[in-house]
Amino acid sequence: MEKVRSLFLGLRRLDRRRLAILLAVAGPGIITANADNDAGGIATYAIAGAQEGYGLLWLLFVITFNLAVIQEMAARMGAVTGKGLADLIREKFGVKLTFVCMLLLVIANLTTTTAEFAGVAAAMSLFGVSKYISVPLAAVFVWVLVVKGNYKRVERVFLIFCLVFFSYVVSGVLASPPWGEVMASMVRPSFKLDSSYINLSIALIGTTITPWMQFFLQSSVVDKGVRADKYGYTRVEVFLGALFTDFIAFFIIVATAATLFSHGIRIESAADAALALRPLAGDYAYILFAVGLLNASLMAASILPLSTSYAVCEAFGWESGMDKGWEDAPQFLGLYTGFIVIGAFIIMLPGVPLFTVMLISQTVSGILLPVILIFMLLIINDREVMGKYVNGPVFNTVAWFTAGAVIVMTALLLATTVFPDLFG
Repeated sequence: MEKVRSLFLGLRRLDRRRLAILLAVAGPGIITANADNDAGGIATYAIAGAQEGYGLLWLLFVITFNLAVIQEMAARMGAVTGKGLADLIREKFGVKLTFVCMLLLVIANLTTTTAEFAGVAAAMSLFGVSKYISVPLAAVFVWVLVVKGNYKRVERVFLIFCLVFFSYVVSGVLASPPWGEVMASMVRPSFKLDSSYINLSIALIGTTITPWMQFFLQSSVVDKGVRADKYGYTRVEVFLGALFTDFIAFFIIVATAATLFSHGIRIESAADAALALRPLAGDYAYILFAVGLLNASLMAASILPLSTSYAVCEAFGWESGMDKGWEDAPQFLGLYTGFIVIGAFIIMLPGVPLFTVMLISQTVSGILLPVILIFMLLIINDREVMGKYVNGPVFNTVAWFTAGAVIVMTALLLATTVFPDLFG
């Protein structure tokens, strides 16, 4: 009996130790995945629920696995090599290809950062606050957060941002959906030979897996100091992050499907969704949806410029890191500052064609994502770079299939964006 008790106590201590290590490495996976639930992402999920009801929940379920596979590869490369993705691309494929990738990434991320400040403006306008007040305050907040902070402090704030996403869970519950139908829709694929359905399905994938995520996640793993011997815990955290972000997306779709779709209400943005929810699900759902939009926009407005700064500095061999000062990393902090200033300034201009801005971002990201995925798969299967941590046969099959599916869907998204008449 005493031996059993000792064994039990030993297992408890081991579990506590494992939990402590998991909490110590937690951050990059969860933060990166949740930052993708930005203003554009929330709008896409809300429109999916309003337009198709619960009909796309099965696709979201599948996308979760795609996201987990791609994110895991980025995290593993960072832990094993101690280098960011842009750094590895430059070493493996040369400066010219790296320069083209960085140029496309800067254009895509700058336009998306601008859209995030538009999300801040839209969210605060729901509370009666002018964009000429909300946008400058938001810009100052995200700038001070990163430039005046350090990695640990910034990571804690980002993790708090992640918790605020639970407001969408509450909104979904308040909408009182038919849970039996919801659960059935998750495992019952449905298809429509309809251009709007196809475009929305493609957009659902395109808004979940983006080029900047891979750069930011890998750089975050490196900046946090995660190495191969602790990578198992980071892998668990990355998978949890993918699960959590689509868990939030699930409730956004449920909230809008249970209210807007059932009443035949069409929307074009996340702010439209919040306004439409008010008479149908009450003030609490409206407020929680608006708070979630503000939180998502602030988080993404912080992380997108950060992702760009990491990638560009790694690509050209400049110092980078949130623990660095202006003397050590002027290019890193300068790029971050420039993105914040330009993104906020554009939204402050009267009559900005936000749809055009988001269209440019979507188009450039669509061009860049397949290239980045191919680079990642070639690097992660290179034994000179990854050693024993290359993809195994089974995981490699899954990864190539996932990347192939993402490439095909991204190509379709790009085609429907650039040539909409062909898909009418």
